[in-house]
Amino acid sequence: MLIQWYPGHMHKAGKEIKHALTDIDLIIEILDSRIPFSSENPKLAQLRGDKPCIKLLSKSDLADPKITHLWQTHLEQQQGVKTLAISVQEPDSIAQIPKLCRRMIAHKESRNLHALIMGIPNVGKSTLINKMAGRVIAKTGNEPAITKAIQRIELDNGITLFDTPGMLWPNVDNQNSGYRLASTGAIRDTAISHDDIAFFTAEYLLIAYPHLLQERFKLAQLPATEKELLEMIGKNRGCLQTGGVVNMDQISKIFLSEFRAGTIGRISLETPAMAVQEFAQLLVLREKKAAEKEAKKRERKKRFKVAR
Repeated sequence: MLIQWYPGHMHKAGKEIKHALTDIDLIIEILDSRIPFSSENPKLAQLRGDKPCIKLLSKSDLADPKITHLWQTHLEQQQGVKTLAISVQEPDSIAQIPKLCRRMIAHKESRNLHALIMGIPNVGKSTLINKMAGRVIAKTGNEPAITKAIQRIELDNGITLFDTPGMLWPNVDNQNSGYRLASTGAIRDTAISHDDIAFFTAEYLLIAYPHLLQERFKLAQLPATEKELLEMIGKNRGCLQTGGVVNMDQISKIFLSEFRAGTIGRISLETPAMAVQEFAQLLVLREKKAAEKEAKKRERKKRFKVAR
């Protein structure tokens, strides 16, 4: 599965961010606590350069706290990076953000601090900005890609936020990351079928969080496959079609909704160890594609010379 979902305003935003960085003191990048690797846009890392960066692990109340701690340790190995696990449901975590900003840019304490805040769609950026500002400024919604252009927001504590549109990269070439982004709602549900996303999520939960599945869906014993799991849940929930067949689209929507809301439990879909392994595999894949592209280029040149 190769996901290609890159609205035009995201391409424009990338250029605007690059231009705005000259006047920026600090980058605030918001990651989804459940998928810090998959929700980290590689293009944002290129744009950031050596600017100090705070990586906020949002929706931490939905993620596995032990895995979140592992991610914080892993991410802070990067030069100039600090992390903070936050949730809009926990005001104290939000209150720590301006303090951390000031600590990281201590030498500029006397003047207004300019911070560029960025992240992928539907990661909770606009909701966070409204919480920090204490008023409704940024538009929010359950669908990704709400913010369309960079917005300047003056906070009461001498910090100016530059809010950017949620940016996905043109091609999500890591299949697992694509599914995880879809599972958490970062990619519109129309990009992949509900049952396809639900199958992926259910398969992982059967391995990593079987106890949560049993507790939430009151199952005495778990089935062997994700399809059997969704069918079992569908029968219990009455999601049946003519002939007693489970409506997979209906139960898939219910299953994903409950996962995204944290109703099933606090779940992380990836660990730092998984990310390291998948990134290594991704590099091999990219090198292979680059070699194939170069081979095709040479073949075209060869054919052109023959034709002449």
